Amino acid sequence: MSMMTEIHDVALSAGGFDFRVRVYPAVEPNGSLLVWLHGGAFMFGDLEMPEADQVGRRLSETGTIVVSVDYTLAPLDALEGLAPPDPDAGLPTPEQLRAEADSARPRARFPVAGLQTVAAFDWAVANARTYGADPERVSLGGASAGANLSAGAAMRLRDRGTTAPRILALVYPSLHDGILPPNDETAGLLRDVPPARLFTPETRAAINRNYLPDGSDPDGYAFPGGHDVAGLPEVLMVNAELDSLRPSGEAFAAELAAASVDVRVVRERGAMHGYLNEIGHPAAEHTLVLIGNAVAAR
Repeated sequence: MSMMTEIHDVALSAGGFDFRVRVYPAVEPNGSLLVWLHGGAFMFGDLEMPEADQVGRRLSETGTIVVSVDYTLAPLDALEGLAPPDPDAGLPTPEQLRAEADSARPRARFPVAGLQTVAAFDWAVANARTYGADPERVSLGGASAGANLSAGAAMRLRDRGTTAPRILALVYPSLHDGILPPNDETAGLLRDVPPARLFTPETRAAINRNYLPDGSDPDGYAFPGGHDVAGLPEVLMVNAELDSLRPSGEAFAAELAAASVDVRVVRERGAMHGYLNEIGHPAAEHTLVLIGNAVAAR
């Protein structure tokens, strides 16, 4: 097999740091390409986690080339303020956290990961034809913190005024700086969710201030919610029903619609945050189909 049909990594540099992307070529490309970012509270995650690898493998099987971004993670300073994470939510175990803390990998706060997302998108557009994709059919998306980074990069690309994603795919995103209050229906549903699967205002604040210490975000590149979203590309918004971040996704969708941006909002019922890390989860299966159809559409 040639290199262009095998999964492989490409070294890139942006924001003052080296990083890499992992390319999942499609054996029978349909012309679409998706630049994808995993989540992990800006501090965790890698290209091997299902939220990254499952998306790459599954979508490439249906004809979409996937470029998965191994962006530079934020420092681990916020760990002391966080409860032990639930591995089912895609966050690492205490043992993995200790290994992360002991590793020598470079870490950096905002705006490094966002700048790397833009660089990965630019690389994908420049190299799309090499993998059988149309440079005008390159989409951008991610899950959780990766969705945030995707939306922030889309804001940067809009303001730059050159290339833009065909579709922006946001899955259980955190788009506002803080936890938005739930409506009565959502609050009732969240009461039955295990606490380890929910973000609280305190944990979200610890994560966000770790990523953006001074909270200054005049352009919305760190937290696009509540900023001017006019001119963004078409958006697919997929929220987990049993997720304290769902109000952020729903509010951002409303902001998009008010700004005349086409947006489709889907609620994965019965699903909790991080479900793309659970192989075979019904919501994960459905979301993969939604993303694949959206980015493949002409």
